[in-house]
Amino acid sequence: MKRILSYLTILFISVQLNAQVTITQATGWLETAYVTWTPLDGVDSYNVYYTGGGFTNQPIDTQLIRNYGSYFRADVLGLAAGDYTIKVVPVTGGVEGAEAVSNSVSVLAQARNGFAHSNGRAPGGYTLTGTVKPNAVILYITEQNKNTISLTVTGATSNPCVGLQTILDGFKKGNDNRPLIVRLIGNITGFSNMYNGDIVIENKNNVNGSITFEGVGSDALANGWGIRIKKGTNIEIRNLGLMLTASGEGDNIGLQQDNDYIWVHNCDLFYGNPGSASDQAKGDGALDVKRSGNVTISYNHFWDTGKSNLLGNGTEAARLLTYHHNWYDHSDSRHPRVRSHTVHIYNNYYDGVSKYGAGSTLASSLFMEGNYFRNTKYPMLISKQGSDIAGGAPGTFSGENGGMIKAYNNFMIGQQSFLPYNATTNPNQFDAYVASTRNEVLSNNVSAFQGGATYNNFDTNPIHYINNLVIDEPEVARDRVIQYSGRVGGGDISWTFDAPGDDTSYAINSGLLALLQNYTSNLVAVQGIGNPVVSTQTLTIPSNNDQTVPEGNAISNMVFTWGGTATDVTVTGLPAFGISFVKNMAAKTVTVSGTPTEDVDFTITTIGSSGSAVSGGGSITIGDGSVQGEEIHNFTESVLNSSFYTFTSANMNSTPGNTTYNGLTLTARLKIETPTIISYTTMAESELTLVLDPTFNGTIKVDNVNYTASAGLVTIPSVPAGSHTITKGSVANLYYIKTAYTNLSVNNPISKKDIILYPNPVTNDLNISIANSITVERISIYSLIGQLVKSVDGSNVTTINMSDLTNGVYMVKIQTNQGVIDQKIIKK
Repeated sequence: MKRILSYLTILFISVQLNAQVTITQATGWLETAYVTWTPLDGVDSYNVYYTGGGFTNQPIDTQLIRNYGSYFRADVLGLAAGDYTIKVVPVTGGVEGAEAVSNSVSVLAQARNGFAHSNGRAPGGYTLTGTVKPNAVILYITEQNKNTISLTVTGATSNPCVGLQTILDGFKKGNDNRPLIVRLIGNITGFSNMYNGDIVIENKNNVNGSITFEGVGSDALANGWGIRIKKGTNIEIRNLGLMLTASGEGDNIGLQQDNDYIWVHNCDLFYGNPGSASDQAKGDGALDVKRSGNVTISYNHFWDTGKSNLLGNGTEAARLLTYHHNWYDHSDSRHPRVRSHTVHIYNNYYDGVSKYGAGSTLASSLFMEGNYFRNTKYPMLISKQGSDIAGGAPGTFSGENGGMIKAYNNFMIGQQSFLPYNATTNPNQFDAYVASTRNEVLSNNVSAFQGGATYNNFDTNPIHYINNLVIDEPEVARDRVIQYSGRVGGGDISWTFDAPGDDTSYAINSGLLALLQNYTSNLVAVQGIGNPVVSTQTLTIPSNNDQTVPEGNAISNMVFTWGGTATDVTVTGLPAFGISFVKNMAAKTVTVSGTPTEDVDFTITTIGSSGSAVSGGGSITIGDGSVQGEEIHNFTESVLNSSFYTFTSANMNSTPGNTTYNGLTLTARLKIETPTIISYTTMAESELTLVLDPTFNGTIKVDNVNYTASAGLVTIPSVPAGSHTITKGSVANLYYIKTAYTNLSVNNPISKKDIILYPNPVTNDLNISIANSITVERISIYSLIGQLVKSVDGSNVTTINMSDLTNGVYMVKIQTNQGVIDQKIIKK
């Protein structure tokens, strides 16, 4: 009998080894390919190999092989352009069976155009040909292992780092030069360790480091959380869907500060969670960029987003960015909405845009070419002129001074208004200057109606990629965008905007929203990744675990709470540099507090007799006093949404008011009542301006000190660095807040009359007139976010050439034998 059973077992295994899978689809994509097949009964697993690109039977990582119940799928990532075949082999009892080989598939190269790839940079963990960089670390993140994945990171506070955010916190130190590729698989909801609803990516601007954050296949989703990038260099985000984002910052993807060489592409961006303001029903920003440059945003699909691409925050220094081949699919506005920056916008598809396409303010320069506009109400707008104020309108999107738009070879159909510049018939009230040739240089005679800004002609500068770039014709661009934008194959979420009024409505599409809210992943299992038992130990991480404070200021207390089967915690990295902690065993809390003298990172890990340990961390940074630009909050435009000011017990007045300030018409107003608190933190000395009802002459409190308004205006010229509150003095209505940073240094024992910089604005040479008693030691020029852009020895210097700097506002710091003086300069 045993012999018969043995024979039957051998026969069964032999049958399995001879069985061949049936490949149902094999497709090449952008530097990836994928294959699907019908599963075989009794098979333990599958091996997948590819041939092509110089490789023969190269195995792929087993985590790229996934089970969807009725079929299996494997994605092959990191392929150079070319032709490939993919082989699928069943495995039973550790023995490979009969192989099945796909037909040849063609893999295309990604379009590595734009300012993110300037100066020889290759953002992310892939080379310029699309293959994985040498020595790269690849992590696979699933819903099951997202909080337990571990990695030892060079320079981390403690090792191994456990959980995705803790691993990323290790790389934020900037000491690990290995390329990092984080691959997300399937529908991933919020992590146990995040920063106020965001996964934060940074690497301390490590030019030797690089990070790619990507989805695998067509169904990778960041569901309910956002991605924030700060102090990042060589960062890439790609092939990921983002929806129902519940982030404190409010953005699906947000480039927050001090970033360069960032590439965000082939993502699907859907509705975020509603914000508190009336214009945030679809969430706040879909993909916003602030204080960042050398950025490329390409081949993304924006699905009915409300505020798609804000670019710039206040009067920050101008930087270079590119937007190309994005599908603005019935999204409403900000495509992009630009302050200050220099931007190339080409080959995008504006498809049923209900408010406006691109908007230019604050002396920004936009070159828009080869775009396809279908039923876009206002394809291009310059603030406070042309279509923006046609018919006596107060302004569609901003009361700020205008920028300038150069347009060439764009296609438009179904727009409500587009007013091109004409020197004779339309010299002032225009939406864009339509060039007769691509390389036409605009004269300074063409200027913004409000503010007089002119075009900086960056697109004709031979040092930029634009000169040699071959642009798609608009119709070709439209078709290419439809085919390749978003995730692989267009992603696994499909919706068609074909109802009457879809092109003009900016309300939420209830059908699309329901589809997102009821989304269920078809993913059954990921090969090579088990289903670990969820830990019975818990650690509650406060949302304020990422803080930046001015030098000499205390942090807000961070309170971590452990529970479940955890009986204690260990704290690594504290006490350090003025930050300490207090552990309360009865309350099961760790309270972190103090005044930092250096940047501090720490990790808290649970201890228990059962369940796996859980860890989370905190990060404390000292602000360096750098000027951050103006922090403006206009309630008419943004209601109660702000990433800088925090509003507590705040209510908008249901009755609109009316006042003007700095060319703005303001109507929405916040009621300043007894419980109302507006709080914010500054990194440097600043000037605070509050705009209230024009007849208001009462008081308002700043840091519990009463200040009296004059005709509705309160100006406090010197607010020290630190945390501040605005509260009720008298009952009042507030329309507008502005925090303006004026100095990089407070050490100014000499007068500005002793050192004169001219001309201001300056185009080429900045002249310096110095009093005889003063010796200049060094001259440093900073952008408005405090980035050093030029430094020269001050001995015998009478001029500084500014022609190599981009247009914008700069702070000039002059170190002398009698002290330091700072002056603001405008480069044109």
